[in-house]
Amino acid sequence: MKKIGFIGAGNMAEALIKGLLSSGLTTCDSIIASDVIPERLDLVHSRYGVKISKRNTEVVEFSDFIVIAVKPDTVEHVLRETREFITQEKIIISIAAGIRMSQIISYLGKEGKIVRVMPNTPALVLAGASVLYPSPSVTQEEIEEVKRIFEAVGITYITQNEGLLNGVTGLSGSGPAFAAIFIEALADGGVKVGLPRDMALRLAAQTVYGTAKMVLDGLHPAELKDRVASPGGTTIEGIKELESRGLRGGVISAVEAAARRSKELAKEGK
Repeated sequence: MKKIGFIGAGNMAEALIKGLLSSGLTTCDSIIASDVIPERLDLVHSRYGVKISKRNTEVVEFSDFIVIAVKPDTVEHVLRETREFITQEKIIISIAAGIRMSQIISYLGKEGKIVRVMPNTPALVLAGASVLYPSPSVTQEEIEEVKRIFEAVGITYITQNEGLLNGVTGLSGSGPAFAAIFIEALADGGVKVGLPRDMALRLAAQTVYGTAKMVLDGLHPAELKDRVASPGGTTIEGIKELESRGLRGGVISAVEAAARRSKELAKEGK
């Protein structure tokens, strides 16, 4: 693996560093990070032994892959500051939500090898979901290298349609919040029927975790549901309540609303 730099050493950057090192994909002397907060630099250096710098330009000069891991409103400043050091061989990886490829090119003032990535917060526990959108100049080999970076923290897909990233934002980007609400509600249901709060929460979380693992292992959700829902039993009674209260439609609408807002934010950022 080539040298990887992180401009921004926040939670997502740390997750990627942790995943890269724990997977054996690279070594700490091939990673560098910069940040405006000295404490974050000290933390990633002490935990992972990676190189650190207070200068974004040093990160760019050192790296073959440069991960832009700052907040969306800082991306323009970072790219304008470093663009004279970004050669045609270097690959820019932007994980800033809503910052479109055309904006990145505008901030750089030139075409380049750019990959937009929409990751999500479960990457922090190496269980993330990411989707990549590469610019035309990125080779297939380079796309696969970027894919391996994000596979170190979860599953990864590639799309050639930038517009799909709005849907990805609505589903897997916002989805952890939707899933957390469901887990909390499930736990509240347990408390309502008499379970201790700590037991109810852990049972709810483990139930969702185990169910997700079964689906990822290849079992279709409908088949899983049918296996649990015995005729005239407790589960089908509960499913009837969920359907009557519009859970399925509500979740679909939540994803649609989040995707729509992602598209709006991208337009606002013109």
